[in-house]
Amino acid sequence: MFLRAYLRASTKEQDATRARADLEAFAFERGLTIAATYLENESGASLQRPELFRLLADSRPGDVLLVEQVDRLSRLNTADWERLRAEIRQRQMKVVALDLPTSWQLAGDHSDDFTARMAEAVNGMLLDMLAAIARKDYEDRRSRQAQGIERAKASGAYAGRPEDTKRNAAILSMLRAGQSWNTIIQATGCSRSTLSRLAKRTTVGGATA
Repeated sequence: MFLRAYLRASTKEQDATRARADLEAFAFERGLTIAATYLENESGASLQRPELFRLLADSRPGDVLLVEQVDRLSRLNTADWERLRAEIRQRQMKVVALDLPTSWQLAGDHSDDFTARMAEAVNGMLLDMLAAIARKDYEDRRSRQAQGIERAKASGAYAGRPEDTKRNAAILSMLRAGQSWNTIIQATGCSRSTLSRLAKRTTVGGATA
């Protein structure tokens, strides 16, 4: 059994390594070692998370996927959460979250198969519940943000997100140099929609992915 730590933050401005010490302490207290750590800055509401799926690809049956909180693993809608859960089940991984104490025993050995299966069944139900709560919290925050923006627009106080002029200048240079869209996205971390918008500013709008 290997512990595989997954650390995620939503944006590049946030520190995805913040919880590393807590995960390492959890493992140390139980005489365990984290075999590998997977770090990325991606939204928990999206399945487009290369490091998470690299973790799953590296795993072996019985390995532990260790996270600080369930919402680090999922703020997914129901359909995407079911897809991720199916992938985890198929690979026979155990999910252990520091904010889900019932999952902690899954990081150790069980005296018998019945105890192990009961622990996994109970933990699975609680995991689904916390994933649903995380999604609801995400949707509520998005709704409040949208309402705040609408109020600000109505009062003329909304200026929108400031443009990252330095990054965008680099993207424009890469476009003009004929770099592919995939190369630019990987190098800068910009979204395809942002790249499409910037491409319209150049005469190289025909650059392809």
